[in-house]
Amino acid sequence: MEWDRWGTIPGLVRWAAGRYGGAEAVVDGRTRITYRELGDRVERAAAACVASGLEPGDRVAIWAPNSLDWIVSALGAVTAGGVLVPLNTRFKGAEAAYVLHRSRARLLFVTGTFLGTSYVAALRRHRAELPQLEQVVVLADGAPPEYRTWRDFLAAGDRVPAAVVRARADAVEPSAPADIVFTSGTTGRPKGVVTRHEQTLRCYATWSQVAGLREGDRYLIVNPFFHTFGYKAGILACLMRGAVAVPQAVSGTDTVLANIVAESVSVLPGPPTLLQSLLDHPARAAHDLSTLRLVVTGAAVVPVRLVERLRTELGVGTVLTAYGLSEATGLVTMCRRGDDPRTVATTSGRAVPGTEVRVASPGPGRPGEILVRGHNVMAGYFEDPEATARAVDADGWLHTGDVGVLDAAGNLRVTDRITDMFVVGGFNAYPAEIEHLLAGHPDVADVAVVGIPDPRLGEVAKAYAVRRPGATLTENDLIAWSRRAMANYKVPRQVEFVPALPRNASGKVVKGELRACSSRGGSPSAPPRPHPVGEGP
Repeated sequence: MEWDRWGTIPGLVRWAAGRYGGAEAVVDGRTRITYRELGDRVERAAAACVASGLEPGDRVAIWAPNSLDWIVSALGAVTAGGVLVPLNTRFKGAEAAYVLHRSRARLLFVTGTFLGTSYVAALRRHRAELPQLEQVVVLADGAPPEYRTWRDFLAAGDRVPAAVVRARADAVEPSAPADIVFTSGTTGRPKGVVTRHEQTLRCYATWSQVAGLREGDRYLIVNPFFHTFGYKAGILACLMRGAVAVPQAVSGTDTVLANIVAESVSVLPGPPTLLQSLLDHPARAAHDLSTLRLVVTGAAVVPVRLVERLRTELGVGTVLTAYGLSEATGLVTMCRRGDDPRTVATTSGRAVPGTEVRVASPGPGRPGEILVRGHNVMAGYFEDPEATARAVDADGWLHTGDVGVLDAAGNLRVTDRITDMFVVGGFNAYPAEIEHLLAGHPDVADVAVVGIPDPRLGEVAKAYAVRRPGATLTENDLIAWSRRAMANYKVPRQVEFVPALPRNASGKVVKGELRACSSRGGSPSAPPRPHPVGEGP
């Protein structure tokens, strides 16, 4: 198997540089580099990491949008034996600081300004909270005195011999941690999902094969690199197959159309909202999209009509849906080429080779929790054995927290989420995390968040809040505060103030009643129940 031959991600980078050599590897704006040039840049970045004092196993974070510099800095850090910690570009300073603190990252690569936000300024406000963060490298020409520019960082590595870099890369074991992706859950605090080199390579060699990614494909990577899918089904899959990576920093439909035409894009994974916007764009007819041949989507409801339109109106030969989660290396099930439109739209396909999926349900065809077992299951949550034991049982089954149904052919249909997670324009939003942030407002005594339908984004957050006595907090006030405190996709689009939240006998909020209230336009009426001893709201 290819993944076994590569062994590690550094091994894959070296192999791709030799295998595809002078073929185009990455197109980022006006910059175009070959696979050989990419390999050289990654080795130079790895040398700079070694020169900076990075030791094997040290965590290296990156807080930046999709770009060539992201690819080079990330792969360079991993080649030097570092463990990658990607940060969501929509994070505010406090959110980023939490992940940096929790992972004890020693080195951070950060963008300068992106979409009008200075990430450097956001970081500086929390710098005192991060004593373990020894170095910050700004992926730009300018940086504050206490930080380093990308150019200066690379130059410092020029004194490190190539043989030292090669030895460092060769010392990485396939079973070693490759990355830690922080994902939220029911606790309200992000947890770090640790995945190994070997399982990442095996999963995305499988993904590339099942999807039908080919050498020479031109792959527009709109999915953010900080997500498992953008990094692994994007960058790493391109390396595996010799495809051309075309990173796109923002998911605007106008830019997608322009890039498809300019770069003759053939592969476009993305959320259903992006694909729908592409089909409905008023200027679509003026763009030649005939090069598109492969589209992969998922993470939300996929209308059958969307699959049919992609195939008929755009002539896309292969449209696939898939299901995954960070705790399963981002990959659990996939449809197969040749599946009919209804199977593609209404299910997430079948378990990928070498893995098992079952549903803990009362009987055949009945919904139950989705359980996963196989090489895709995470190594565990970072330094959290208790949470790991709750998620992965003694028999190796990962309890996903998602509810689904398996049909007779083994196709999985995800029907609900035990964790209450909802999807905002392709981004996973976790009510517990949003509630934790909203509870930080001085005028909020109690709060609960649910997902509600939205015509553009699929779902958005709605908050039910209880004011503290004497407070005059308004809906607009709390929404405006939220925009300063959290990533935009988490911000509630609606806030309803209530005297109390409905709770069950154990003191837990009855989210089902809140969702029902949202759907019928009413307000929750259940009286508050006392908290059990030792529990808070």
